[in-house]
Parts: sequence; C-alpha cells; structure tokens
Amino acid sequence: MGREQEGSSSKDPELADFVLALRGTAVTKPIFYLYGNQALLKAVKRWMGEDLKLTLVGAPDADISREAIKELRKRATAGAAT
Repeated sequence: MGREQEGSSSKDPELADFVLALRGTAVTKPIFYLYGNQALLKAVKRWMGEDLKLTLVGAPDADISREAIKELRKRATAGAAT
C-alpha cells in the first residue's frame, strides 16, 4: 500500500488502517468503525451514493482506496452492516 508510483497522501495511513480493520472483521459480522480523521471521512464519503462517476485514475491514494472499496463490496454482498 502507498506505492511510490501512485504517490502517497496524508490519508494513506488512515486508509490502510481502515482496510486492515475491514479485513480483520469477518464479512458476515457487523462493524462500526469510528475514526476522527476528516480526510478519511471525506474519502469514504466520495465512494457512497448512486450514479457516481468517480474515478481513481490519478488519485494519490488510488491503491489503498481500491483495497478499501473491494473490502466494502465484500461486506455489502454478504449483507453485513458496515
């Protein structure tokens, strides 16, 4: 995570922590993740909603964001509260 070719942003550690928390919780178990970092909250908020035309191309945190989205999709598919 945080590979040099995709850059690193100030929220890389927070996103990595979020991904690890998601991976550390069974996809069938509810998870309530509390974090007070505004950068992380803004990043996650961008991923929510309908008809989004969001792209991670060129995003400095694209590699970590992809991992977080992948984990969130697993949980949504399993019907786990997240």
